[in-house]
Amino acid sequence: MAKVIIGMSGGVDSSVAALLLKKQGFEVEGLFMKNWEEDDGTDFCTANQDLDDAMKICDRININLSVANFSVEYWDNVFSTFLSEYAEGRTPNPDILCNKEIKFKVFLEYAQSLGADYIATGHYCRRCSENGHSSLLKGIDVDKDQSYFLYAVPESALSKAIFPLGSLTKREVRQIAEDNDFDNAKKKDSTGICFIGERRFSDFLSKYFPDKKGAIVTDEGKKVGEHQGLMYFTLGQRQGLGIGGLRNAGCGAWYTLEKIVETNTLIIGQGNHHPRLYSTYLRADNLHWINGIPPQSSFRCNAKSRYRQADQNCRIKLTGDESCVVIFDQPQRALTPGQSVVFYEGQRCMGGGIISEVCR
Repeated sequence: MAKVIIGMSGGVDSSVAALLLKKQGFEVEGLFMKNWEEDDGTDFCTANQDLDDAMKICDRININLSVANFSVEYWDNVFSTFLSEYAEGRTPNPDILCNKEIKFKVFLEYAQSLGADYIATGHYCRRCSENGHSSLLKGIDVDKDQSYFLYAVPESALSKAIFPLGSLTKREVRQIAEDNDFDNAKKKDSTGICFIGERRFSDFLSKYFPDKKGAIVTDEGKKVGEHQGLMYFTLGQRQGLGIGGLRNAGCGAWYTLEKIVETNTLIIGQGNHHPRLYSTYLRADNLHWINGIPPQSSFRCNAKSRYRQADQNCRIKLTGDESCVVIFDQPQRALTPGQSVVFYEGQRCMGGGIISEVCR
């Protein structure tokens, strides 16, 4: 009987995944990962409640639950990168780095030290094995597919992972939870960045960055205000610009068009479809290919530049072992340096990289 250790978050997804694994005949144990300690005892940290929920589910389905503290590894390998990226004016995605460095590396190594043959998570994605290789596939539920967040996980780790929810929809998962009287069957899904919680993003960042005031300038070159730091803004952002109503500016909403780090200037413009919000191609670095570098230096595929975006037709031109240019068939809105662009061939996730430059 193969032993599987599943990451238990206290949410409905990992709970149902654990139940399904047990019904499939695996020897199942749960592991609650503690990755963040900075806000223990505050209203922002739900770790204690999440652990309590995980314990209740494990008791109900009769599996053991252990707790492991990976907060040091998380700080060193995820959060420090998060801070350095924001300091450089980029907008990182820590969930992607967390999967690569924590859930499918530190957690995997820890589980193997406990005798696990496999690890499992509640991600909505699938793994298939063919010709001795493991590939990452989209989840059946197109609204919940999470392969975007897993593109940087190496094939060696994927080969040791099980994704019990990949062939289910979220509705089916909640129904299974209700049918088994799980207390968390209707628990709200966690959203946003885990260590920020429900607080304002700017309030969180202000703990780690001093204010660095600079000019807010329209796309026509007129100064209309002052910002407290470029790290508080991302491209395409509408809310929180802090400019109020501008005289003789019309009624169109204002959006962040560009961040000029060298001069600490925020460029804004009116209209959701402002031409400076759209780009034809981008450059990406730190490429990771799940099943090896593609055999062609130029090829067509689909890509996502943000989670839940529909697949976009594009051409990839490799410019090095870890860099490429992505040329889209249609202009893309608010491509953002620091975010990830992820490549697909049908249902298969090929890999992806970090957006380093956006070009019109």
